[in-house]
Amino acid sequence: MNSNNNNDNKNTTTEKPLIILTAGGTGGHVYPAEALAQELKARGYRLALVTDKRGKNNYHGALGEMPNFSVLSGALVGKDILFKLQSACKLALGILQSMYIIWKEKPACVIGFGGYASFPCAFAAALMGKELIIHEQNSVMSRTNRFLSKYASMIAESFSQTKYAPSNIKTVLTGMPVRENILKLHENDYRRLPQDKFQLLILGGSQGAKIFSSVLPNAIAHLDKEKQQKLKIYQQCRADDIEDLNAAYKGCELDITISPFFADMAQIYAGTHLIISRAGASSVSEIEAAGIPAILVPLPTAADDHQTGNAIDLAKENGCILVKQEHFTAMDMSKLISELMDDGERRTALSENAKKAAKTDAAIRFADAIEELIKQPKEQAGSNV
Repeated sequence: MNSNNNNDNKNTTTEKPLIILTAGGTGGHVYPAEALAQELKARGYRLALVTDKRGKNNYHGALGEMPNFSVLSGALVGKDILFKLQSACKLALGILQSMYIIWKEKPACVIGFGGYASFPCAFAAALMGKELIIHEQNSVMSRTNRFLSKYASMIAESFSQTKYAPSNIKTVLTGMPVRENILKLHENDYRRLPQDKFQLLILGGSQGAKIFSSVLPNAIAHLDKEKQQKLKIYQQCRADDIEDLNAAYKGCELDITISPFFADMAQIYAGTHLIISRAGASSVSEIEAAGIPAILVPLPTAADDHQTGNAIDLAKENGCILVKQEHFTAMDMSKLISELMDDGERRTALSENAKKAAKTDAAIRFADAIEELIKQPKEQAGSNV
């Protein structure tokens, strides 16, 4: 068990207790944890982070500044029987490590954000009778959260009527907490963007979408030269695909930046005219908050097709354009991109409708619910709100 205490975050002038956050390492788990941490820290709470080594390396900002602990963890889905046995052993040890951390640190509650790296600490909290709060990012509850929710004192939901959420556990519709620097973009007027350039942002999710790397260069190549020259593209992809992707765009006359990760997302969002993205919960919520016209292409293999569920309500409100992957072809995308580049009114409408769908106070709602829960006796938790 490793501890990295960059800033012990202890405030001797406050009596507010410690809260432990636990999360996996991908953006869908990291970003809401980061947003909530900012809000709780502003309210004077002491915070600590528990995750695995893989996840810990992804944390920056408020999460990177707080005391953090890494414990063993492992996924039990897929792979062969030997892999599953090794993972089970890691999980058991990770639960014991987490129980020691909880015993030593004495938190008021543990908040789990999903991902298998969050399981050991969340389950340890349940075993030790600590208040366990689960945040579900997606419209369909993940398998990890489905199991843990049976032991939770409260479930915070990003979407109303989350599929597989238990009916006998207290639930609060908080929305998806979004990082503060992205929330600030909500006040920007989309029409202020310059018209001489057209910034296109392409996001493939935590793993990078390989189909984006194969389809979109062909789609851009079919645009007329005038539109190509107007484009400024930021495309996120897997590190292994960068060389091939650069080669695929070689015949296009445009300004392009390709990277597996963009650290300055708020700045990029602020200048984006159109985004093409997977429909992970954090991506959808940030698109809504920033009011970016979006083409959402749900990952069809996502568990329980939750990405389609994440996007469908926004599409019904004309806050995005939903394209099933089976219809995601070079010619269709070239036509759609060209039409949107020419139709500023439609893009503005998409932007305004996306903003209407945003829950910009999600972190505040979540923090309020946490404070209410930890101030009441544990036996009172359990009814829906």
